[in-house]
Amino acid sequence: MNNPSPKDLFRQSVNRCTQSDAFVPSFYKRFLASSDEIRNNFQTADFARQIKMIIASLKLSANAMTGDPDSLRELNERAESHDRHRVDIKPEFYVFWRGALITTAKEFDAQWNDQFSRQQDF
Repeated sequence: MNNPSPKDLFRQSVNRCTQSDAFVPSFYKRFLASSDEIRNNFQTADFARQIKMIIASLKLSANAMTGDPDSLRELNERAESHDRHRVDIKPEFYVFWRGALITTAKEFDAQWNDQFSRQQDF
């Protein structure tokens, strides 16, 4: 029997986590608590919209990891829209984003494996 690839593990974990309505609010609570600057950037955010966007982004990322060309294109477009010339997301914020995502996934994914979060291609 083949072991699932890191891509498969990520996709499966995203699917399990997003089954809970509490997953995204818990993620944002952690993410916003990680930095005053990040919290300030979200002061006027529409969180109903943010919740939909993060779920779509996680699923998009999972599809892009499988090599889906449409997902890769859209993910690149989102990266450009969040760069310093547009939304101005600082690169160091992604460390906080990833940390909040991993910690929250550990909480919500009953099948979480710490080895997965150490994979280099995640």
